[in-house]
Amino acid sequence: MTSTRIGRAAAFLSFVSLPLAVVHADEGMWTMDAFPTAKMKAAYGWAPDQAWLDRVRGAAARLTGGCSASFVSGNGLILTNHHCVATCAEQNSTDANNILKDGFTAASRERELKCAGQQAEVITLITDVTARVKGAIGSATGEAAVRARSGVIADIEKAGCPDRATGRCQVVTLYGGGQYKLYTYRKYSDVRLVWAPESRAEQFGGDPDNFNFPRYALDASFLRAYDNGKPAVTPQHLTWTGRGPVDGEATFVVGNPGSTQRLFTSEQLAFQRELSVPTSLTTLSELRGRLIGAMEQSPQRAREGKETLDGVENSLKVYIGRMKALDDPAFMATLARSEAQLKAKSRGHAGIGDPWTDVSRTMAGYRSFYFADRYSLPAGDLFNYAMTLVRLASERAKPNADRLPGYSDSDIPLAEKRLLDEQPIYPWLDALKMEWSLSKTREYLGPDDPQTKLMLGKESPEALAKRLVQGSSLADPALRKALLDGGQAAIDASRDPMILYARQIDANDRAIQSRFDAEVDAPLTAAQAKLADARFAAFGATQYPDATFTLRVSYGKVAGWMERGHMVATHTTMGGTFERATGSEPFDLPAAFIANRSKINPAIAYDFVTTNDIIGGNSGSPVIDRSGAVIGAAFDGNIHSLGGNYGYDGTLNRTVAVSTAAVEEALRSIYPAPALLAELHGR
Repeated sequence: MTSTRIGRAAAFLSFVSLPLAVVHADEGMWTMDAFPTAKMKAAYGWAPDQAWLDRVRGAAARLTGGCSASFVSGNGLILTNHHCVATCAEQNSTDANNILKDGFTAASRERELKCAGQQAEVITLITDVTARVKGAIGSATGEAAVRARSGVIADIEKAGCPDRATGRCQVVTLYGGGQYKLYTYRKYSDVRLVWAPESRAEQFGGDPDNFNFPRYALDASFLRAYDNGKPAVTPQHLTWTGRGPVDGEATFVVGNPGSTQRLFTSEQLAFQRELSVPTSLTTLSELRGRLIGAMEQSPQRAREGKETLDGVENSLKVYIGRMKALDDPAFMATLARSEAQLKAKSRGHAGIGDPWTDVSRTMAGYRSFYFADRYSLPAGDLFNYAMTLVRLASERAKPNADRLPGYSDSDIPLAEKRLLDEQPIYPWLDALKMEWSLSKTREYLGPDDPQTKLMLGKESPEALAKRLVQGSSLADPALRKALLDGGQAAIDASRDPMILYARQIDANDRAIQSRFDAEVDAPLTAAQAKLADARFAAFGATQYPDATFTLRVSYGKVAGWMERGHMVATHTTMGGTFERATGSEPFDLPAAFIANRSKINPAIAYDFVTTNDIIGGNSGSPVIDRSGAVIGAAFDGNIHSLGGNYGYDGTLNRTVAVSTAAVEEALRSIYPAPALLAELHGR
């Protein structure tokens, strides 16, 4: 996916909603230290204890590429989705050896392929630091409040993880400022590709089947974590089952949902409906068209652009689903009733006041500079390298409290890893993304806006992007390392046009960041902390916080749903793939399926659905049974779940997963990997 900016508040706002007042049976993305044991036991007659939760927590991993995963052997073997390793597969592909298209099985551990920029992280400890963070903020307002919060968070993270080689600390904001938790991670910075099927096996059905069910997708792959050049020792891992699902059985999804905006205030929802989501739909649609046109020019470009195009098309479908939810009168009326209920139940509680008015005032103010914020930096890998180098040189000399987001002591190791890891840069693709994003700056701000003039000068987006990309040498990791090691002096002396351009627009973006901190971040944080207090006063501490791309557990069961008058079955079979195939893309069979049809057991359960509550970021999450064994890997939701960004409907929302039975059959009969099968079964 591209590095498109969608406004600083996009990520921030994902932390600042409140859970629905009435939580339905299987609703909820629960933190690992606050699982609703009594609630589940009342619904299912059983619930896991803390020891069970601690075991699966120690086996769950977060991939910094934006996905979830789990350890499934004692030698660092990681189960995740194929689409979560597609970037790694593409990085290691060539025109002569396209492993993204043809699949990959490491012949030995020495042949496992490094994944640039990838890191796996496992939580080892969760600590409540709410009092310390709120105490540091005190009565401060505006930019001073943001600096106080940033400073104390950076100090907590630095003190919590003195070993930056293997540890990472992150203070997570929950309930929009109602709680702050320190998450301590054991990180694995060396992650390698072990096995991936053909891309057609994962993408069978293509965009028409995406976010739909029945599905016939082998969306599973294996990575391995390494420690000091050797496979990591991971005794705390999930048990592999290799079985299909059982209708009605209890299931758990343990992963890292990216973000939700459930029960935004009405003004926040209006901002999504009127500005944020429509802009994303319009601009991503244009990017998709540009990509398709460029990729049609040659088979090489088709290969090099495929992973980016897949990400854009997936995002488009997500935003289409969100727009439908925001335009659904019945759905929005439900959210409005919940907001009214919260207001009524919390009215009169000391210290709460009227945070809804504060949010409304803040969002109205943000509308006045939203597009300037959204389009203050262009897209592109080379530009991202340049800006990271420019800012690392200046930010690391400052106190933590004064640094830009993403440059604290706890953030720098990952920033450096992404900067220095070797990966291919495709000039045509980098220029395309840059010219597209620069054209949006001119389109939304106008050609006479000072920011447009600063970013474009007298050049067109196309000419500027071409000049910068063709003239830059930052695709060379050795040069990037030299600039990083050389610090400010090296940056000042560099004549690389991308470095010069990053320096040119840096101050403007910093000014927008300061304005955002003072006029949006600080007042929203204060208002949302009060809304959290209102929620606690009205409903107690029994509700889950919004998703924050940190570890959560959801519970549910294997169950279909009623669609247009008929019940959708809970699972598909591998034999059904051949029945669904038409011979025409995207319903053309993977080559290995055709070659091995006689070996494949057609009755094996392939993909299945559960009532678990998930969202983007959960991709790759293990689906776990009552015993704590993995029975699948979640890779999608059905079309109804796209509205799950704002609320959950247990009658319709479904998680879609690939079964471990199907993965095992693939390892045995389609893409033979006997050593991998033996490792999964502890042999």
